[in-house]
Amino acid sequence: MGLMSGLMGNASNVNKEEVKEELNNILADNEEVESAFKLVRDLIVFTDKRLLMVDKQGLTGKKVDYHSVPYKSISHFSIETAGTFDLDAELKIWISGAQQPAISKQFKKDKCIYDIQKILVHMCL
Repeated sequence: MGLMSGLMGNASNVNKEEVKEELNNILADNEEVESAFKLVRDLIVFTDKRLLMVDKQGLTGKKVDYHSVPYKSISHFSIETAGTFDLDAELKIWISGAQQPAISKQFKKDKCIYDIQKILVHMCL
């Protein structure tokens, strides 16, 4: 992913081995990274066991929030694609029993949101 693409909020695929190395302390011993996407500094990681949202905070990005969601806890999800005048696409994920989405991510007009939706379909259904 180019610097300008990242700054504009476009998601891009990330090498699974690099993500596995970066998340070595977070992943279970037998957990495998299936796919990962980078959105500016944040990561959306699909493992064989859960969805992991990595939110790098602050100027340096040293403070990191790891939001782990087992696939069985995802009750439903939606994507809203970008339009002609509304250039943002949006991903929303609801957790069982929640009225509002637990996860909401904005994307600029790109096709990665379709890739993310396909992975969610595969992992959750």
